[in-house]
Amino acid sequence: MLKLGILVSGGGTNLQAILDAIEEKKITNAEAAVVISNNAGAYALERARKKGIPAECISPKNYETREDFHRALLDELRKNQVDLVVLAGYLVAIPPMIVEAYPNRIINIHPSLIPSFCGTGFYGLKVHEGALSRGVKVTGATVHFVDAGTDTGPIILQKAVEVQEEDTPEILQRRVMEEAEWKILPRAIDLIANGKVTVREGRVHISK
Repeated sequence: MLKLGILVSGGGTNLQAILDAIEEKKITNAEAAVVISNNAGAYALERARKKGIPAECISPKNYETREDFHRALLDELRKNQVDLVVLAGYLVAIPPMIVEAYPNRIINIHPSLIPSFCGTGFYGLKVHEGALSRGVKVTGATVHFVDAGTDTGPIILQKAVEVQEEDTPEILQRRVMEEAEWKILPRAIDLIANGKVTVREGRVHISK
C-alpha cells in the first residue's frame, strides 16, 4: 500500500478529488497517510480531518530559518512513512533536501500544458491570465515529477482543455480543474501505486 503525503495550500479541491478517487476505487493500492499545509486556515486541512486523516500545518512563519522549516516538513513526511509526496495546489517551492530524499517520488499538478505557462511566477490564476493574454485556443493540465527546477521534471500525464471566447481567468481555472486536474492527478497516483510508471533518461514510461 503506497502511503501518500499530500501537500496543500488552499481549499483542497485536488485533495478532494484524490480522496474521492480512493473511496471510489479509481485509485487502488494507495492511502492518504497525512495532509500537510503551509497555511493554518486552509480548508484542505478540514477536508482531511473529516475523513480521519492526520492533518498538520507546517508554516515557514513558525520557524526561524527556511532550513528549519524544510527540515520540519521532511521530518513530518518521514514520521508518517510517506512513499509518494503529492503537491495538490501547494504554493511553496520544494527544496533540494526534500527532492533528494524522494527522487522521482514527488508529483505536482500544474494548470497548463507544460512547457507553456510554467516556471517561476506562473501559479494559480497567473497561469490562466497568461494563457488568455497570449490568446491560446487550447490549455490544460500536467502531472509531472518534481526535480530541482520549477515545473521541469519528467511529465507523467497531460490533458487538454479548450479555451472559449468568453473565458475569464476564473472561469478557465474552474474548467481546467474539472476537465483535467481532477482527472489526471488521481490517475497518475493510481498508475504509480500499481507500479506502472518508470523514469528512464528523464522520460516517463507507462506500462499497460
